[in-house]
Amino acid sequence: MRLLIVEDEKRLALSLAKGLTAEGYAVDVVHDGREGLHRAGEGPYDLVILDIMLPGLNGYRVCAALRAAGHDVPILMLTAKDGEYDEAEGLDTGADDYLTKPFSYVVLVARVKALLRRRARPGPSPVHVRGGLTVDTAARRVLCDGADVALTAKEFAVLEHLVLHPGEVVSKADILDHVWDFAYDGDPNIVEVYISALRRKLGAERIRTVRGAGYRLEAR
Repeated sequence: MRLLIVEDEKRLALSLAKGLTAEGYAVDVVHDGREGLHRAGEGPYDLVILDIMLPGLNGYRVCAALRAAGHDVPILMLTAKDGEYDEAEGLDTGADDYLTKPFSYVVLVARVKALLRRRARPGPSPVHVRGGLTVDTAARRVLCDGADVALTAKEFAVLEHLVLHPGEVVSKADILDHVWDFAYDGDPNIVEVYISALRRKLGAERIRTVRGAGYRLEAR
């Protein structure tokens, strides 16, 4: 699999590239946001590791431009910032995961593998219909009242976990266990960020919060 690292800290970028190459990935590195956008848009990449603070274009704008152009490549954002606002902003632009510097290399590799594993999940993938919502896990396609809805890989994984438990209340902890990698050590409230994103795209009434218990996908 081929990865693209867009990171202006050259020592960090080269260190990550060396480690990921040793893991068996083909890795390309660029240090500028505009070049990163061009390479990610033109190249056959399986995952992009994208810093936020970049010359040319920042990571938010690169990510948003890729999603606007229809590219669904998984994006793992890196940033020296920390805080709920920054994380929400990154996810709103279409990022699939978020890692704050300084981070453990082992954790980064685990996140990369988890994103790639979800993207290439094998086996039977039935179509699930829940009211006006159709989730095709083979094509990774979602229809809401007959209209296509574009979701990031992580948004799709959260929705898929809900749709696989029709009528059930799914706890935040259960979503974390099944959708995030075991190495995730961030704020568990990240689940709420993705639930909010799904509500914006599918309609707030489709996902009900059961206070103190979790979330339930409604048939409508």
